[in-house]
Amino acid sequence: MDRIEAMGLFVAIVEAGSLAGAARRLGQPVQTVSRKLGALEGHLGTRLLVRTTRRLSLTEEGREYAEACRRVLADVEEAERRVAGRHAEPRGTLAITAPVVFGRLHVLPAVLEFLEAYRKVETRLVLIDRVFDLVEEGIDAAVRIGSLSASSLIAIRLGELRRVICASPDYLEKRGTPATLADLSGHDCITFAGISSPARWSFGESGSIAVQSRLVVTTAEAAVDAAVAGLGVTQLLSYQVEAALAAGQLRLVLNRLELTRVPVHLVSIEGRQAPARVRSFLDFAVPRIRARLAALSANAAFA
Repeated sequence: MDRIEAMGLFVAIVEAGSLAGAARRLGQPVQTVSRKLGALEGHLGTRLLVRTTRRLSLTEEGREYAEACRRVLADVEEAERRVAGRHAEPRGTLAITAPVVFGRLHVLPAVLEFLEAYRKVETRLVLIDRVFDLVEEGIDAAVRIGSLSASSLIAIRLGELRRVICASPDYLEKRGTPATLADLSGHDCITFAGISSPARWSFGESGSIAVQSRLVVTTAEAAVDAAVAGLGVTQLLSYQVEAALAAGQLRLVLNRLELTRVPVHLVSIEGRQAPARVRSFLDFAVPRIRARLAALSANAAFA
């Protein structure tokens, strides 16, 4: 058994999510891919994948082996590039994920600059408001907003975001401006499920308060639109309301409270052992996104 070939085949199956997808990527019959996977599992003496009629899922051993395969294949790829004299020229497909609004506003500009600087790199930018498993989804780097759980991922801190409370000028004129957190219990609230509970909003050391959520939404854009329409008060992150504040469509309330700040990280599977395209992106994007977050924190609208 060619172990490098077997590792590449297994990673292709994991990234494609199916034997048929891996077969298309590798240019091999499905039966051949299935046979080679069976031989690999027999060699290792353990099952790597659980196969059903609808999907493939990794076993715990499969997840660990996939991570190890990626590291080995990256080392081999790097060695080949070094020998071929192409080490200084990143190439290949780079996969990145980020939350929808933050990705569009603050990650996409860095990606566009990166693609202009590195002409032989292609990028798949997945903007979605959920956390991807980097190995299972074939993602090289991910922007994560919020506290990180313990993992083997390499994390680079980019900065932090403020939680803010806001409402439209029309709503505040009709219902009054809350002066304390306790006042929120008497207001109509719009809850973005991504950062708040519909029944109780938490503010870290400032405490928490029971609220009446007239509307619960699953995207920040919907919460902004509802607040602009005058439905009620909403709690979001600073970057999500920056444009509406600048346009005068929303107004901050309780701005003097020091609400919990939310960290932002860029995470990847491997650090300096990652392929050249990933290392180059991290080196390129980190200072640019940090600068954008610093500028957002310094915005007079949030002072």
